[in-house]
Amino acid sequence: MALPALGVLAAEPLYLLFDTAVVGRLGALSLAGLAIGGLIVGAVGSDLVFLSYGTTARAARYFGAGDRASAVREGVQASWLAVGLGVVFVVVVQAAAVPLVSAIASSRDIADAALSWLRIAVMAAPAMLMSLAGNGWMRGVQDTTRPLRYVVVGFAMSALLCPLLVYGWVGLPRMGLPGSAVANLVGQWMAGLLFGRALLVERVARSPNFSVLRAQLVLGRDLFVRTMAFQACFISAAAVAARFGAAAVAAHQIVLQLWNFLALVLDSLAIAAQSLVGAALGAGHAAHAKSVAWRVTAFSAVAATLLAAVLAVGASVLPPVFTNDRSVLDAMAVPWWFLVAQLPIAGVVFGLDGVLLGAGDAKFMRNATVISALAGFLPLVWLSLVFGWGLAGIWSGLSTFVVLRLVFVGWRAFSGRWAVTGIG
Repeated sequence: MALPALGVLAAEPLYLLFDTAVVGRLGALSLAGLAIGGLIVGAVGSDLVFLSYGTTARAARYFGAGDRASAVREGVQASWLAVGLGVVFVVVVQAAAVPLVSAIASSRDIADAALSWLRIAVMAAPAMLMSLAGNGWMRGVQDTTRPLRYVVVGFAMSALLCPLLVYGWVGLPRMGLPGSAVANLVGQWMAGLLFGRALLVERVARSPNFSVLRAQLVLGRDLFVRTMAFQACFISAAAVAARFGAAAVAAHQIVLQLWNFLALVLDSLAIAAQSLVGAALGAGHAAHAKSVAWRVTAFSAVAATLLAAVLAVGASVLPPVFTNDRSVLDAMAVPWWFLVAQLPIAGVVFGLDGVLLGAGDAKFMRNATVISALAGFLPLVWLSLVFGWGLAGIWSGLSTFVVLRLVFVGWRAFSGRWAVTGIG
């Protein structure tokens, strides 16, 4: 289960790294515009991740109890939510695009670049959320192969179009940064429609069920608050980085995309844990759920340590893959080593996150994340602006955030309070 899940999780950040490398050849200004625009569009998937994780937890319990039809119906209701929330997000962002971008960007040039990308790319929001819901219910029924095919098809199309539209190759118009947004739009809609088609072939009711929608929203509320804490941290970090210049925010964007990529690579084990833990608890097997939890934690810690070693060895050769701008490369040195140092700790955190998400322990995760953000990440980010600590201060905040989360999820895992059996 983890191997195809790895492909699904890695596909988008891998494409974003490729997109960053393509846009990086346009210079620091375009890269800074992509950083800010991508941060806003990425918020739709991050803020509404409960459509995936919450759906997996609920669907997996039904699947473990032997009721596959009810598990699929969770996907139907999550997909209704996805379409509705996606349309709302498009309307809100289009209406507030100018003040939103201006609040994050440090100059008019960066804001204009971000706006040119954002207005196009945000139109993919409903499709992005459909993909989240589709991944959620399919993981719940332990089908991680079809999601891999759908996601790969979508991002392969985006990867094909991106350099063609950005640079104007094979007779296409040279669109520059907006070409990246068009490529992203096409790929996201292709994947979203494939997930929609998968639901249409299932023999279950497709009309909205408001009791199920309410139950999903209750679980989603806690995961949403948790995700908003993440977003407050990362948006603050981008805003502060932008105050240190285009090179700083571009360097921050590149290393943060790499951080996101590695986090999702490690999450492939956590995704398997979500499905297996949820199914075990649905079937009443708490002991098996705990066994999965400890194995996932051990595997994730080892994998994260190996990835950190690769980044340390490649510190002199990997950064130029993403940009040839000397100022950006110089600025990348600081966050790069913070990333290397925190990865082994993050591996344990991400593994246990998957266990607790599979158990539906959303309230605890919400509280742990909010406290870690308020006590660790946000204070150091804004103090970096006040005292001029630059990217070192910002990434100190991120590292502190990871350590505090380790304390919380580690304690929760040892307590065993998350291993509640049954459907309800």
